[in-house]
Amino acid sequence: MNKKKYILPLFSALLVLTAMPGCSGGGDDTLVLRSEADLSGLTVSCTNGNYYEQKYSAREDVKVFATNSEPDAVQAVRQGLADVFVSDEVMLTAEAMKQLGIKKALRGEESFDVAFALRKGNDDLRRQLDAFLASAPLEGIIAHWVEGGPALPEDPAAIAADAKPLRSITCVNMDPICFIGDEGQWFGMDIDILRRFAASIGRPLEISFQDLGSAVIALQTGQADIVSGCLFITEERQKSVDFSRPYYQCHPAFFVKDKSADARIGMKERLRMNLITESRWKLIVDGMLETLRITFFAILLGTVLGVGVCAAKRSRRRWVRSLAGLYGDFINGIPTLVLLLIMFYVVFAGAGLNGTFIAIVTFALCFASSTGSIFDAAISSVPRGQTEAGLSLGFTPLSTFTGIVLPQALRKGLPLYIGECISLLKGSSIVGYIAIQDLTRASDLIRSRTFDALIPLLLVTILYFVLAWIIRLLLNLLLKIK
Repeated sequence: MNKKKYILPLFSALLVLTAMPGCSGGGDDTLVLRSEADLSGLTVSCTNGNYYEQKYSAREDVKVFATNSEPDAVQAVRQGLADVFVSDEVMLTAEAMKQLGIKKALRGEESFDVAFALRKGNDDLRRQLDAFLASAPLEGIIAHWVEGGPALPEDPAAIAADAKPLRSITCVNMDPICFIGDEGQWFGMDIDILRRFAASIGRPLEISFQDLGSAVIALQTGQADIVSGCLFITEERQKSVDFSRPYYQCHPAFFVKDKSADARIGMKERLRMNLITESRWKLIVDGMLETLRITFFAILLGTVLGVGVCAAKRSRRRWVRSLAGLYGDFINGIPTLVLLLIMFYVVFAGAGLNGTFIAIVTFALCFASSTGSIFDAAISSVPRGQTEAGLSLGFTPLSTFTGIVLPQALRKGLPLYIGECISLLKGSSIVGYIAIQDLTRASDLIRSRTFDALIPLLLVTILYFVLAWIIRLLLNLLLKIK
């Protein structure tokens, strides 16, 4: 098969897809909504687990298209997968709606108290936060971020170098609530309030980004102190977490595709928007370094553990072999993501360990199970006669293994070992579930700010391919595999 003749058409198709507009203009048949009764027969997009999903899932005349994030829910409307996107009215600014070709079709009549979520039993912190919210200049802060008013000055506060950080998780990355701006710094209404509160109690603010479900688990297990992101106070949520006093009142809004708008964006502008604006390329670089850090140390630790697993599998003691087999069955029977969540939220909950360290340990345990089996199979593939011949020539068992058996086993097992290293690199893309900003999470953060899926995902795809190719090349050179 001549593979070259397929490369040019494939590359050309990729360029065409890249140059496609995110949303094109058309006629003026924009969907009109006069009340929520007009949602009958329509598909409504929203995020998983929020109030709107529960509300509209209960209506038989409405189809719900639930996504993992607000940007994905917006994209569902832009791509025609849903008719209406419902969210808090402050989630999309006028500038963002213009850029996306989206318009607000209806403002809901309901109103919701918005507050910060805290772990149940953390009464001291809740009282401190309530006291701060009672005296803080909330009207000025909200006016600045929501209405474009002037920024309020902040009083400088001396924070001790050894002060315990106030760990906050935000569930959204959208202007004006919480968003990543220049130099990877977090901004927004919620961030402004929390930063002032943290300074008032002499603690530095530490911010991470997770979806609401993971954030609540982190809160309950002591991995976080506060969860923010324009959270509604509902009876169901109050069963799991405590809320501060309300600091804002929000209305729902229903957004539809503006058929009269021309939201086409050129390739040059899309690249600038995804990489240059707010130095978003730094998110990609930092994420790539984090991915490489986890991959390298997990391979290193996993290889050492894998040798131990292999030795256990070949032990003369039956109970040792049984334990090694049980370990392999346990690791192979659990999805890596589930194991990672168990390690982070259960095994090491409250230990204060860095998420990167927990990820390295988790991937090393999985890697050890696979490589232990590879090493065992490679050694077993060397004929027994090779060992007997070495012993008959006067070699010791150790010198027979290292000089005769091991070189042959390496030639047979190392290609599979390299494949496992590549699999570990690709598998590390799930670490975003425990608030680690790896390469995949970096693309998610950019996508949630630009609402452009293609450029971030295409860039990450290319980088993973390049990293995998480099790792394979280096290991082949290091281990002299052809």
